[in-house]
Amino acid sequence: MAKSNFETSTSSSGSGSGLGVTTTAELYYDEKPAVSGNLAKRALDSFKRNPDYHITQRGVIGANGQVYDVDSAAQATAESPLARKLKGRHLQMIAIGGSIGTGLFVGSGKALQQGGPASLLIAFSLIGAMLYCTVQALGEMAVLLPVAGSFSAYSTRFLDPAWGFAMGWNYAVQWLIVLPLEIVAAAITIEYWNSPVSPAAWVALFLITIISINMVGVRGYGEAEFVFSLVKVIAVIGFIILGIILDIGGGKNAEYIGGRYWSTPGAFNNGFKGLCSVFVIAAFAFAGTELVGLAAAETANPRKSLPTAVKQVFWRICLFYIVSLTLVGLLVPFTDSRLIGQSTSDAKASPFVIAIKNAGITTLDSIMNCVIMISVLSVGNSAVYGSSRTLAALAEQGQAPSFLAYIDRQGRPLTAIGVASAFGFLAFLAASNKEDDIFLWLQALSGLSSIFTWGSICLAHIRFRRAWRIQGHSLNELAYKSQAGVLGSWIGFLFNVLVLIAQFWTGFAPVKPQYGAPITGTTALVRNFFQAYLAAPVVLTFYVGYKLVYRTPIMRSKKMDLQTGIRELNIGELLAEEELERATWPKWKKAYKVFC
Repeated sequence: MAKSNFETSTSSSGSGSGLGVTTTAELYYDEKPAVSGNLAKRALDSFKRNPDYHITQRGVIGANGQVYDVDSAAQATAESPLARKLKGRHLQMIAIGGSIGTGLFVGSGKALQQGGPASLLIAFSLIGAMLYCTVQALGEMAVLLPVAGSFSAYSTRFLDPAWGFAMGWNYAVQWLIVLPLEIVAAAITIEYWNSPVSPAAWVALFLITIISINMVGVRGYGEAEFVFSLVKVIAVIGFIILGIILDIGGGKNAEYIGGRYWSTPGAFNNGFKGLCSVFVIAAFAFAGTELVGLAAAETANPRKSLPTAVKQVFWRICLFYIVSLTLVGLLVPFTDSRLIGQSTSDAKASPFVIAIKNAGITTLDSIMNCVIMISVLSVGNSAVYGSSRTLAALAEQGQAPSFLAYIDRQGRPLTAIGVASAFGFLAFLAASNKEDDIFLWLQALSGLSSIFTWGSICLAHIRFRRAWRIQGHSLNELAYKSQAGVLGSWIGFLFNVLVLIAQFWTGFAPVKPQYGAPITGTTALVRNFFQAYLAAPVVLTFYVGYKLVYRTPIMRSKKMDLQTGIRELNIGELLAEEELERATWPKWKKAYKVFC
């Protein structure tokens, strides 16, 4: 097992810690120093600050002559004391099923209604291709530099510290807002069974569950996501099998459906604008896919685990999104009035549930609602994880209040988890008579966050590759190379720009609804536009404000730090050994490893 260049202990821990550490011992990624004392004392000591934490000081002239010291920030994220306890199976399940949620199960109904089955398939396929390129780019950088903060840290190192600040806070705010929204959504799914229990009670139960999982540590998050993702994967595969049977006439009515609904009412709805509106919905449905890169800093061996996880995103996009949505378009017409739900988590509006009900199958709709509820809890769990790790990394780089950098001896960013969990209590606003307005504007703040994040990942990869070449390195030195290459990153970046343009257009000129009154009048149109596009001016404000205050430079290729954060110093020897091993593989295994 490879060792980190900063994980060798030759002395005992700091005085007064109460923890004994083996001396002259080499500590590996997934090992912790031996501890002494009774269980209660060890539990209390685990909450003490980790002695290895680092914070970049703000307002100090760094070695580069700038107010913001990029080199110190890179060092802080590289040496973050986050626990490295995620295993390969955790990453693989996070990659395969981590972001499968209400965007697929419920949001696809709105996409089908607005654009028709052809637009649904085209938009999700193109966004899926864009995201495949994005995750490949992220995987290349994360395998080489598995640092805390991941993509926001890459923006700081390879683009501009001010843009890294904007992207970090953009991503943190996205997940901070998603948490209360998803908890309320989970409570709404319970109403499918006409539960007599107050929604506030369900909100409290779900919030306690999510906080408890994250307080266990990164291993708790990994195990929970493993189970949640497994349930979602089994549900989607089950629906695909059922959908094929129903489409060819295997339902109770023994009626062959085929491609009937592509002819009547048709393949498209609302023309090109309908297609553009589906692009936006599709992008939101894939949100969270990038979490696999954020988790690299807490993975025992990212060089081994991350490439496999990144490659499996291809299968999730093809199988779980494209195939399942193709069947949805065959089984449910876009004119079905039930596709217009009361919320983004209304199971009655799920085309998956509607397809099952249309087939006259009882019980299965309740099972699908359970899956939707689990999906919502999974997203809430990821919200605490994503926001807390991003806030801690920002604090380590001096881009957030320093108290957020508190990481305990179990590798948990405690104060950041506390702040993220506190936002969950906004879910109790669901009892307010202003609930709809409050949550609409909260959603508006996070609406475009994923688009900015993915575009930044692609642009950072383009800049990273240029710096890698200019500084005299070859691609053979990379532990993992993006299968899509720089061209894929350009495609991903341009697609994200196109989604922003599409959202701008559908924001000020919304699609005419199938049912209900269209949005008219200046006030209503302005309100609709800002609810769709509010995140953009917020991000620009973050960037421009930080740029003016700290006078941060746009990073030059020849000055980019490409070394800090590399865990294996003998990467060339390791790659040579792996190449010899691959030469002995049979052809089927070589082909399999291309995609897995």
